Amino acid sequence: MLQQVNGHSSGFGAQGGESLREDLQEFLSGEAPLHQLDDLTKVNPVTLETVLRCLQARYAADTFYTNAGCTLVALNPFKPVPQLYSPALMREYHAAPQPQKLKPHIFTVGEQTYRNVKSLIEPVNQSIIVSGESGAGKTWTSRCLMKFYAVVAASPTSQESHKIAERIEQRILNSNPVMEAFGNACTLRNNNSSRFGKFIQLQLNRAQQMTGAVVQTYLLEKTRVACQASSERNFHIFYQICKGASMDERLQWHLPEGAAFFWLPNPERTLEEDCFEVTREAMLHLGIDTPAQNNIFQVLAGLLHLGNVRFAHSEDEAQPCHLTGDAKCENRLPEDPLLETLRIRTIRAGRQQQVFQKPCSRAECDTRRDCVAKLVYARLFDWLVSVINSSICADPASWTTFIGLLDVYGFESFPNNSLEQLCINYANEKLQQHFVAHYLRAQQEEYAVEGLEWSFVNYQDNQTCLDLIEGSPISICSLINEECRLNRPSSAAQLQTRIESALAGSPRLGHNKLSREPSFIVLHYAGPVQYHTAGLVEKNKDPVPPELTRLLQQSQDPLLKVLFPTDPEEKAQEEPSGQSRAPVLTVVSKFKASLEQLLQVLHCTTPHYIRCIKPNSQGQAHSFLQEEVLSQLEACGLVETIHISAAGFPIRIPHQNFVERYEVLRRLCARTSSGPHSPSPAEGHSERSPCTEAATLQAILQDILHTLPALTQAAATLGDPAKATPAPVHCGRTKVFMTDSMLELLEDRRAQVLEQCARRIQGSWRRHLHRKQERQRQAAVLIQAAIRSWLARKHVQRLHTAATVIKRAWRKWRIGMAFLASKELDGVEEKHFSQVPLPTGSSLLPQTQTSLLAAIIRLWPLGLVLANAAVGVRGFQRKLVVWACLQLPAGNPTSYPVQTAQGQAGVTSIRALPQGSIKFHCRKSPLPYADICPEPSPYSVSGFNQILLERHSLGHG
Repeated sequence: MLQQVNGHSSGFGAQGGESLREDLQEFLSGEAPLHQLDDLTKVNPVTLETVLRCLQARYAADTFYTNAGCTLVALNPFKPVPQLYSPALMREYHAAPQPQKLKPHIFTVGEQTYRNVKSLIEPVNQSIIVSGESGAGKTWTSRCLMKFYAVVAASPTSQESHKIAERIEQRILNSNPVMEAFGNACTLRNNNSSRFGKFIQLQLNRAQQMTGAVVQTYLLEKTRVACQASSERNFHIFYQICKGASMDERLQWHLPEGAAFFWLPNPERTLEEDCFEVTREAMLHLGIDTPAQNNIFQVLAGLLHLGNVRFAHSEDEAQPCHLTGDAKCENRLPEDPLLETLRIRTIRAGRQQQVFQKPCSRAECDTRRDCVAKLVYARLFDWLVSVINSSICADPASWTTFIGLLDVYGFESFPNNSLEQLCINYANEKLQQHFVAHYLRAQQEEYAVEGLEWSFVNYQDNQTCLDLIEGSPISICSLINEECRLNRPSSAAQLQTRIESALAGSPRLGHNKLSREPSFIVLHYAGPVQYHTAGLVEKNKDPVPPELTRLLQQSQDPLLKVLFPTDPEEKAQEEPSGQSRAPVLTVVSKFKASLEQLLQVLHCTTPHYIRCIKPNSQGQAHSFLQEEVLSQLEACGLVETIHISAAGFPIRIPHQNFVERYEVLRRLCARTSSGPHSPSPAEGHSERSPCTEAATLQAILQDILHTLPALTQAAATLGDPAKATPAPVHCGRTKVFMTDSMLELLEDRRAQVLEQCARRIQGSWRRHLHRKQERQRQAAVLIQAAIRSWLARKHVQRLHTAATVIKRAWRKWRIGMAFLASKELDGVEEKHFSQVPLPTGSSLLPQTQTSLLAAIIRLWPLGLVLANAAVGVRGFQRKLVVWACLQLPAGNPTSYPVQTAQGQAGVTSIRALPQGSIKFHCRKSPLPYADICPEPSPYSVSGFNQILLERHSLGHG
């Protein structure tokens, strides 16, 4: 027995419910950490209530994106959040090394798809399926994803390619406002509800640069042109031209100020989507010039005028209906032929195809009028899509992969549901089955095939509902199509009876006995929906009278000529003969074919899912209604998804790829393991048989798997508790299954091993460079030493030669000077000693003093130079040198005449006449400095040829 949570089953039984309720309350009592749970798989226990409380806590904290395993849950904030979708944030997610570690965001999904296309050796096309109810934010999500790809996938290198990429990017982005203006409308649940489905393929080249896009549309709700529900509006474009046109354009388009139109309800409401200038500017960027735009808007204004045409019953059935009021047909068609075609029906009967004309009733006139409007608008919308595709589509040879964005109408349930809601909900059932098949059923079946032990989770399968709608041989669609082929009027009650009797055994078919109108109920995966059978067959036929088509083909309007070309084949189909009439394609058949084609494309891609959730149906910010959110969580099977993702293994790697990528991890245990390791698969490849290769591969695989406990222990040693817990890894028959945490651990350790190898390579290379540089340095030092030695020897040789020359010159000069000085001084001494008697008690100089005086005489010029030099001896030593130089020995002064100055008492002047010219080979003569002395000296020398001696000093010497 299931417990009820807010009127819905909670998913856990009554047994043990009290203890679980206590644990749940204890867990939920702390509201603070709930908004920090980025992934709903971390919620424990995983029930609708806990998931609901977690989403509510995150919504209250303005956190609108949450992971749910392999699905992203997006809550509509119902308020502008510009910083959440800024280009800077886009680049942050694009540049992040691991975007999945950032906060959950639609940019994370976008970057994951982009990297999948970029990194794979054989790229696989990616697709993003955005699903949810009307008003949940699917259109906004698709728009933001397109902006994200336009930012990250446009990085050309040259200036020319940069301009081309900018133009393509701008055109792709400008396709959104045009398609939203012509395909979106304000409904009870959403002010900007998409009334058509679209699948956009963003085309990428080999460099992962966006080169173009293709838009494919599904099931435009063209009945909205002529029929709008209460409190709803027509397509946005009608309100834009009425509110944004200038006075001249109003006159040109016949839209007078304040004019009222039956097909333009609620014109007083002003929405953000009513911006006419944005639409016109986007159309210009797409190549639709101003004259073409004026033509389009004239046709749209004509449709509004056509809606004001009203008919009244004619008193005579043979006469056509009368027009009421003064309505005029300003719709680019001749008024009289148009009114005649609307009121008179052409019938072809008999083998000769005789033509009969029959006046139409008032209801038939209204139907034919609405048929013209729906036909023109549908053709105009398809033409706009083709223009957009021709503007943004790239050459097939220029792109290799694509990323698809699927934005389809959400699940709908209104008080009055007809064929449009049946097709919309049918499409959502198919997409739900695709999700179930891809992520739930296929995952469990693969585990079983690979031999993994798996406790299967009971999930909600909607195959029985699809069998009811599209099954063979009998289903709702087949019965409706059969009613269309019968050549008889269709009755709503009769159709209800046929459906209930033929499909009574289906568990998904219900009946409302209290309903006064004929109807049937289908129990969809998102809830029961009651469909009224009145008008169901007529809408499925979607008949277009041939005379109306011919009238449109005869129009002289340039746009209508393009929309309704004269085609012989089309004419033959419109006027078939009685016996060769081909089966008419109904709306259900066309939609089913296009949906099957879409699913084939999705099956060939790697899908990614974004589940949009609407917090409340009023579109109010900061309002979280648990009942409405809970019904959506049940409808999309979110809890089953979380169970599968939490308990399953989303990472699957083939054995060969696993070995090739993670074989380097064996290096981690090479130090601790002494046993021999299995050889590499590449060793001896040509000598082994396939069986041997398979055995070797398995041995290496097991060797790698045996290193995983060491990896977890290393993670625990490093202090990472998230990675320390042993993550389950299962080796299947052909693949290795693991969780995201285990994959992250393997990648970290692989990066560690590669870093170690890189460090070793770098160390060896640096050591090699160092040794090479050391050898080069030693060689350079040896060369420099040899050159310096040679230069030193040459310098010493030059100095030796110069010194020899100087010594020879000095010796020659010294000998000459000594000779001259001896001659002069000898004469002075001889005369002096002869005139002055020796004092009493004096004796002859000893032999040592005589030798000393002889040496002084020979060296007196050098002493004289040193005594008067700028550098050298100073003070007392200088005086001694001067004294030594002037201590002249005694001799016979017979050779030189001596002149005595008579005017000076006590001083004798001795002048020796030189015997020849004397030249000093000096760079700077010391004689200018001869009389420079720190203090006056009585023994100073005032010249080289004149020596002044004190008389008493000479007498005592």
